[in-house]
Amino acid sequence: MLLTSVTSEDRMELRDRIRAGAGEIKADYVITNGNLINVASSEIYPAEVAIKDQYIVAIGDVDHCKGPDTRIIDAEGGYLSPGMIDGHLHVECSKLSVTSFAKLVVPLGTTSIVSGLDQILVVAGLEGVRHFLDEANGSPMGIFWGAPCKTPYTMPTSTVGHYFGPDDHRETHEWPECIGIWETVREFIQEEDEQVLEALEIAEKNNLPVFGCAPMCRGHKLASYANAGVRLDHESYTVEESLEKLRNGMFVVVRESSISHFLEENIQLATKLAPKAQHRVSFCTDDVVASDVLKRGHLDNMVRMAIREGVDPISAIQMATINSAVAYRIDHKVGIIAPGRLADIVIVDDPATFNVQQVVAKGKLVAKGGKMITELKAPARPASLTDTFKVKPTSPDDFKVRTSLDAEKVKVLAIEATNQIFVRKGKEVVMNVRNGEVLPDIDNDLIYISVVERYGKTNNRPTGIASGFNLKRGALATSTSPDDNNIVCIGTNSEDMSIAVNHIIAAGGGQVVVDNGEVVEFLTLPIGGIVSDIEPFEMAVLEEKLDDAARTLGCDVPWPFMYMFVLSITAIPDYAMTDLGVVDCVALEIVDPVQGPAE
Repeated sequence: MLLTSVTSEDRMELRDRIRAGAGEIKADYVITNGNLINVASSEIYPAEVAIKDQYIVAIGDVDHCKGPDTRIIDAEGGYLSPGMIDGHLHVECSKLSVTSFAKLVVPLGTTSIVSGLDQILVVAGLEGVRHFLDEANGSPMGIFWGAPCKTPYTMPTSTVGHYFGPDDHRETHEWPECIGIWETVREFIQEEDEQVLEALEIAEKNNLPVFGCAPMCRGHKLASYANAGVRLDHESYTVEESLEKLRNGMFVVVRESSISHFLEENIQLATKLAPKAQHRVSFCTDDVVASDVLKRGHLDNMVRMAIREGVDPISAIQMATINSAVAYRIDHKVGIIAPGRLADIVIVDDPATFNVQQVVAKGKLVAKGGKMITELKAPARPASLTDTFKVKPTSPDDFKVRTSLDAEKVKVLAIEATNQIFVRKGKEVVMNVRNGEVLPDIDNDLIYISVVERYGKTNNRPTGIASGFNLKRGALATSTSPDDNNIVCIGTNSEDMSIAVNHIIAAGGGQVVVDNGEVVEFLTLPIGGIVSDIEPFEMAVLEEKLDDAARTLGCDVPWPFMYMFVLSITAIPDYAMTDLGVVDCVALEIVDPVQGPAE
């Protein structure tokens, strides 16, 4: 689906909008009895909004746009905000399909997301991405797509179904949804990855901006990184880091996800360190799950949080709307209630409390009182998205840490999950050996971790040692695991790990808890092995059941499955685990978990 030259039909649509603004063609809808939050002028005033097809055609006094067939949407004295834009979201990490995710967040006022769809990309290639984009085009939630700089993001390169490279960039930069280069991982720039540099050169020729991913990048490393033309970044762990990126010319995208809570820290950029630069600050959620969104909200929650932290209500709303649109160079399409933009409009009770009452998306009233009022149906799924596991079943022997050392005790590098989600530290420990096998040490929180390559390309299934989960028995496994979506499994014994992984393979994807040889809980994820079409509230119930089951096995991290699936991300220090083995994310190399004999 490539962008072609403007057709006569497109020109007629443009003429119709021009005429509708003049009242020569009457509006389909007019929103009345509302107060417009004008994020361009930072004003609030009574105004009506006229809508034709999917577009806003006039604001203010729109009597000239009303006709006998124009339908009225009564704002009931509420305040009209632009639809909100999530500036960086791995939608697939919610485990919900595009349709199901729209059901979750559109009633809360999120009408657009910026996403690389990188998770379905590594599983099902361009066909999978095109399928998800077409799905979004038919839903009330729009996706502005960033072509990933390269997939997978892992260094060294792990095994995936599709490797996205320069040839893909040449093709997809012409897609109408493509707005830039997504997730330009700092290490790729640092190491001068040839494919990534070529992708950036292609983007420059196509006048596409570059979006960053540079956690904990400071000083001369930041200067080097910024020279790659990176326009914005969403990965700041401290407000000082945010300020440094701002001073180096980047837009700052503040993140508040289900597992990484950075808004209270980084919003201080707007309230304390650089209050005159609030227009350079916007919002994203990155990775969220249904159970969390249903409790706290989505971008609406971030607006309320920012206000509580001292941001003026209009400024907070700008951060969720026009600031994001400007940062991503899409403000000619969304982010403001103004003629020519998509009719994405959120009616709230008051700017200061920001409780969403009604939502208009793509020109239609789609949600009211926190619920969808239009029916959304997911499209039929092709076999390329539902038959994605090409791996043979495992055996318990696959899940052992072996050593050729003639020693009863060995020094082992364990990957330790920390309280700061995504950050995994190395922990040197001493473990017992029996017949060449390093034995798990449950009492000291030293369990097995394995990644099983699922695409049938290598048969890789290395095993290492994990810490920080406090699992006392059984095993957990997941096939949704960015950035390569191989099967990640942690467990106290090889038998339960094999049962968990084999259950996922047989089901074609999911998340599972196994205890003493029995499957205790299972969530099926049949689309790409990573998402499902189930309703958001059903997903939330199943998420809670999975996490509760993990806790009964002793696991005491806040989000057991999310903490587990980030173990394979190599873009964040210090250690990770992919199908290649244990990765030193600083040296960017594979290391043997067995370091030597214990002294």
